[in-house]
Amino acid sequence: MSAASCQLTEDQFLCSICLDVFTDPVTIPCGHNFCKTCITQHWSVNVPYKCPNCKDIFYTKPKVQVNTFISEMAAQFRQSAQQKVSSSSSEQQVSKPGEVPCDVCTGTKLKALKSCLVCLASDCETHLEPHLTAKQLKRHQLIDPVENLEGRMCTKHDKLLELFCKTDQMCVCMLCTVLDHQGHSVVPLKEEYEGKKVELGKTDAEIQQMIQKRRLKIQEMKRSVELSKKDADREIAAGVQVFSALKESVERSQAELIDTIKEKQRETEKQAEGFIKELQQEISELEERSSEVEQLSQSEDHLHLLQSSPSLNAAPPTKDWTGVSIRPPSYEGTVVRAVNQLEETLSNQMKKVELKRVQQYAVDVTLDPDTAHPKLILSDDGKQVSCGYVEKKLPDNPERFDPCIYVIAKQSFSSGRFYYEVQVKGKTHWTLGVARELINRKGVITQRPQDGYWTIGLRNKNEYYAPADPSIRLSLKRRPEKVGVFVDYEEGLVSFYDFDAAALIYSFTGCCFTQKLYPFFSPCVSGGGKNSAPLMISPVSETF
Repeated sequence: MSAASCQLTEDQFLCSICLDVFTDPVTIPCGHNFCKTCITQHWSVNVPYKCPNCKDIFYTKPKVQVNTFISEMAAQFRQSAQQKVSSSSSEQQVSKPGEVPCDVCTGTKLKALKSCLVCLASDCETHLEPHLTAKQLKRHQLIDPVENLEGRMCTKHDKLLELFCKTDQMCVCMLCTVLDHQGHSVVPLKEEYEGKKVELGKTDAEIQQMIQKRRLKIQEMKRSVELSKKDADREIAAGVQVFSALKESVERSQAELIDTIKEKQRETEKQAEGFIKELQQEISELEERSSEVEQLSQSEDHLHLLQSSPSLNAAPPTKDWTGVSIRPPSYEGTVVRAVNQLEETLSNQMKKVELKRVQQYAVDVTLDPDTAHPKLILSDDGKQVSCGYVEKKLPDNPERFDPCIYVIAKQSFSSGRFYYEVQVKGKTHWTLGVARELINRKGVITQRPQDGYWTIGLRNKNEYYAPADPSIRLSLKRRPEKVGVFVDYEEGLVSFYDFDAAALIYSFTGCCFTQKLYPFFSPCVSGGGKNSAPLMISPVSETF
């Protein structure tokens, strides 16, 4: 029997009613076999009594008995199947938290591979086999394993939710469309699924774009933090340098103050010592004369006393000490002068620190010959410009300044900070600064911030000014030989520095920049050779 059972297939041991291996199989008069419970329940609701397979009718309810042969064969098949399940379960994956378990497995639950929408059950690899081999089960709809299969059934009609009502935006069954959703726009789930999938794809693309923007924003913020840290480190270093210099200056000034006071005290002591020594010398001489007088006065020799007294009556030569005194030196103003000198030292140090701070934004600037007035002479490297006597014949392009003796740089800046230095030594007239991109380059040009120019200049040899409305006269303690130009685009700041003095000359503040900015230069006319020295763009150096 064991050998024979090996030749049998699984289909021969399946009840066509419950679609499972026979339990207490019985044979009815037409010869078909069913589970005893299955056929009994079937006939309890179907009269006349009919065979579920061949449809033969029995007008009298047949008496059924267990078919022992098939029962034994089914038991052996069930045992063999159970052994296969046990052997294969060791190879299959056990269901983990978050995974759908097999609904058929007893004991250890294996991971489900598919869920059946007809059986409303999820099967592992072993229990899925009947759906892949049995004819009746092959027609069932299988999907990737999901939990809560009961939720896929219509709670009202106990039918599969296989349609979607677009009107009410809900999943429905076939009976719902007839009874509750008449006239509504109803489509198959798959069709709505495809549409929703496209919408979700667009939504996901939008979300990914939002994520990317936020990632870029994070990178921007991280860069800002890095720049902030660099600025902080730089400011700390500058602060340490300033306070170290201040400390050294304080200690030096304190030492100088103490030395000055001590030196005055030493001079007073020295003077007093000289007077005291001189007085002591006179006292010694007077005491000696007093001793001689006393000795003579005690003499009983009349002749000797009379002969010696004339020489003793005259006092020894001495100094008139009436107007001589030691006056303590005056220290008034000593501390004040030391503090003022210290303040000046600190102020100079602060100026140097400020100039060093802006110098870190140094950029390489070269002159643009396409913008230079025809009289201007530019060096081959684009670092020097002076005004000649002859106007060259050049193409009259829109970028060229004419008739004003101007030129701008090739480089432009529309964000951030930048700094450059220009030597103005030996010149009697010049103008420096920045100009925006869209400015008037022909005819009469007014150098004012409202016209796109932020500059300072020298005219009439010693008159420094900042063109504005009205023009601002600048009071400088010395003639700068090298001028530094610093721009903070976002802050709206244009500052000019005297490099050698490390001093701020002037600042335009509260500017609103909306266009590109170009470094601007005007060496002005040569003035018969008095102003022939060139403007020279210098490499930025921290040497003061």
